[in-house]
Amino acid sequence: MHIIIPDDYQHIISTLDCFQLLHQHQVTIYHDTVKDIDLLVERFKTADALVLTRERTAITKELVSRLPRLKLISQTGKISNHLDLAACTNYTIAVAEGTGSPVAPAELAWLLIMNALRQVPQAIAAMKEGKWQTNIGSTINGKLIGIWGYGKIGKLIAGYANAFGAKVIVWGSENSRDKAVQDGHLEAESKAAFFAQADVVTLHLRLTETTRNIVTAADLAQMKRDAVLVNTSRAELIEEGALLQALKQGRPGFAALDVYETEPILDKDYPLLQLSNVICTPHLGYVEKNGYELYFRKAFENVVAFANGTPTNIANPEVLQL
Repeated sequence: MHIIIPDDYQHIISTLDCFQLLHQHQVTIYHDTVKDIDLLVERFKTADALVLTRERTAITKELVSRLPRLKLISQTGKISNHLDLAACTNYTIAVAEGTGSPVAPAELAWLLIMNALRQVPQAIAAMKEGKWQTNIGSTINGKLIGIWGYGKIGKLIAGYANAFGAKVIVWGSENSRDKAVQDGHLEAESKAAFFAQADVVTLHLRLTETTRNIVTAADLAQMKRDAVLVNTSRAELIEEGALLQALKQGRPGFAALDVYETEPILDKDYPLLQLSNVICTPHLGYVEKNGYELYFRKAFENVVAFANGTPTNIANPEVLQL
């Protein structure tokens, strides 16, 4: 099989231990992201299988309709809004789902919380300019950490918070709030109370049609002037333009972000990068050695199984009967 892997920004995939699983196949790796549909078709037209690097390339109906040779898309992780599963099924393309781990994303979210509260990046930047102790941060101990979405990642964040002497307040579905209360955490009385009371709000929701724009400008305006908004999930959870405006107005006072509406961001003049009260990281949540080995090993195993006529973890198994 000819296997194409797009979006390997770091030139890392071929160095993974699990890459040897594909040694019997022809593999082409692209190290950049392109959005132009014609260029994507040109790149992918000889592919029997695509292995996606998470959600960096959108798999649309227009794209798959022009790839008659393609028979398999192997996900590094679960299917999300970047992939049109119905279109893949219609064009007889099997989609294999992978696996993942909450550890690396949770650790990055916690790292961002700590850096934002203590303003460590700002202090480092000032020191490189010959300045000394230009700002003063605050500890996590005694803070109220607001977690919206008490799933696998949210639960880890809550554990970190407790270990650092903070309390946890949760908002989200009734089921997630009930689980949080069972674990000894606080449940917000309302969304407004959640944003108003928390010293840190960290988002851990999947992006769906019901969660898109779920955080509004009015929500952000409820936050304290010294509060921190952390988003390592999806930029589209927040109403477009609302966070930039809110930060300029001082509520919340700080933000730490790992996700953006358009990625990758290669423009050093990107508006959020210009604000001194914002920490930006380049979508590093899942970008970690052990995580990559986990994600890509499962994706490669699914490719090999498909090539051997024993497909595994197929999200649209009906295509196998066609």
